[in-house]
Amino acid sequence: MSKGANGSIGVGLLGAGVVGSEVGRALVGTSTFRDHGLDLRRVLVRDLSAKRDGIPPGILTDDAEEVLGDSGIGVVVEVMGGEEPARSYIMAAMSSGKHVVTANKEVIAKHGDELARVARANNVGLSYEASVGGGIPVLAVLQDSLGANRIDTIRAIINGTTNYILTSMDESGAAFAEALAEAQQLGYAEADPTADVEAHDPVFKLAILSRLAWDVSVSPANVYRSGISNIGAKDLRYARELGFKIKLLAIATSDADGIRCRVHPALVPIDVPMASVNGVLNAVEFNGDLVGPLWLQGRGAGAGPTASAVLGDVLRLARQVRSGNGFASASELPGDCAVEREILSIDGLEVCYYVRLSAVDRSGVLAKIADVFGETEISIASVIQKDSDDERGLADLVITTHPAVESRMQTAAERLRELDVVSSLDNLIRIEQYDSSTGT
Repeated sequence: MSKGANGSIGVGLLGAGVVGSEVGRALVGTSTFRDHGLDLRRVLVRDLSAKRDGIPPGILTDDAEEVLGDSGIGVVVEVMGGEEPARSYIMAAMSSGKHVVTANKEVIAKHGDELARVARANNVGLSYEASVGGGIPVLAVLQDSLGANRIDTIRAIINGTTNYILTSMDESGAAFAEALAEAQQLGYAEADPTADVEAHDPVFKLAILSRLAWDVSVSPANVYRSGISNIGAKDLRYARELGFKIKLLAIATSDADGIRCRVHPALVPIDVPMASVNGVLNAVEFNGDLVGPLWLQGRGAGAGPTASAVLGDVLRLARQVRSGNGFASASELPGDCAVEREILSIDGLEVCYYVRLSAVDRSGVLAKIADVFGETEISIASVIQKDSDDERGLADLVITTHPAVESRMQTAAERLRELDVVSSLDNLIRIEQYDSSTGT
């Protein structure tokens, strides 16, 4: 990697939005980075006329080649977001011998194997701590501190937007649309919230975690995904009465059969730590054979926490460059040597379920519903009649089951929708099971 005449390490920044500006200001104005010889040489922006406090206007450019082609830049920091052109810029930077630090979960999740091979081929580092969990050092803990462990379970709340929305709905009784509008007004949700509320964002993050935990290629397409837009205020209220909270969980498990990855709303027992993760906080729980359950919690998004993770990676790379001891490149992402493991579909998952349906309020209804569960070999744990609509002659029924196979539950759901006594099947939510002795 190139160094300046005074031994400085040139840094190029791709993107100067909320996170990029925070990174840029820190590199320019904080003595820690100057002491490590880090010199911010170029910053790629869309609009050269926009004012960016704390970043010298003379280093701004709207030409990517002025960053990627600068021989004095040894570390490229990508905080643009999105798949393209970010992926192409990262590839070009590493191919020219530059180390890369990125916060881009989508690029790492979709193209991690390819990027790892390029990093290894060019003997450069590829660091991406900020891609999962913002300021929480999730990947460092997983790769380094837990390296001696066999991880069997990962559970995480890794999307602050959806966690804020569900917390707001739970605490105020607001409908989904109201809670989403509030999150947008506060800047927690984008104008187009699809990536968050439909759970694409946590899918990318879980794919990355799974790769690192088990050295296996997990495509985002192999992660089961279901968002929170169908969660109603009633579901949160009924869940609380049953002793649960509803959270959008990212869950990955590994056993002798293979690896299963899923992101969906889940009922979480109210007395386990995950149920108390509220607002925009994130939390990640690993269960290892040696360490047992390990819990990390903190701010998972925002300019400060994300910049913290990005800058930590930059400093680590700078130390490695100066030591001459090589790079712990994420090239730690699996590439050619990835382990072959079966990626299991959700069809074989066996958990308990919460079902909310609207049914005709008359005798004989429960018997018909019970017949459907019996025919699909699902054992009912409880049936509770909740709110009634006397005008339409309907009542809410909340049913919980004993552990059942997903494919059978989906068959039961379809048959319930076909019953003449069922007006609508309003929700089907999985119940996450914990070991009562350990809370894991």
